[in-house]
Amino acid sequence: MSRGGDMMRRLLAEFIGSAMLVTVVVGSGIAAARLSPGDVGLQLLENSTATAFGLAVLILMFGPVSGAHFNPAVTAADWLLGRRLGSGIAGRAALAYVAVQMLGAVTGAWLANAMFDRRVFDIATKERVTTGHLLGEVVATAGLIALIFALARTGRAGLAAAAVGAYIGAAYWFTSSTSFANPAVTVGRIFSDTFAGIAPSSAPAFIAAQVVGTLVGLVLTRALYPDVAATADEVVVPHHSVRSQPGQGDST
Repeated sequence: MSRGGDMMRRLLAEFIGSAMLVTVVVGSGIAAARLSPGDVGLQLLENSTATAFGLAVLILMFGPVSGAHFNPAVTAADWLLGRRLGSGIAGRAALAYVAVQMLGAVTGAWLANAMFDRRVFDIATKERVTTGHLLGEVVATAGLIALIFALARTGRAGLAAAAVGAYIGAAYWFTSSTSFANPAVTVGRIFSDTFAGIAPSSAPAFIAAQVVGTLVGLVLTRALYPDVAATADEVVVPHHSVRSQPGQGDST
């Protein structure tokens, strides 16, 4: 297959995977609110369980094609770590990944709204920004980045589906923010005024906290595994590199 065709497969995988991830998050939130009205703790349990299992399945399904990033924070971290050694994702590919992740996330919210007979094009009104919530996002994102790259560095990237799903499921409960840990998911959740929604006014602060968390996670990973950059190609799970081969013109 041509390099262009191969990239299109990867972008399709990232688009569908990101869309389905937000569909799982938002859809299970809607279902939880309907099944357990008045019991927020049970709603969160239902939402977090579906998200943990759904994320694991999506990583298994799309990981061999694109690496199953589904997250601009992961893609940016992969590029930052690998850019000096020529490992990891190339600059142009990283920008394309982020673009389709964002588009997929919004599409996923619309799909969830439609499946539950809600207004498809909707905007969330749930304000979430507090100091505690933002700290929670830093912690959640830092832990996610450190986990993913530690698995790659130690040759256990094949466990990423179970490990990442378990981490996100747990972080729903041990962080005050319920662990968005993903700028694309944050943007997608703007477009559903439901249990999992986030108001547009809260999203920029959440994304800023996720950026900080990404940097913290990278610093922690480099401190623990100084040679982690050499295994950036294995993130989130092993897949064919999207970096240009020598002489193919991608200098980013």
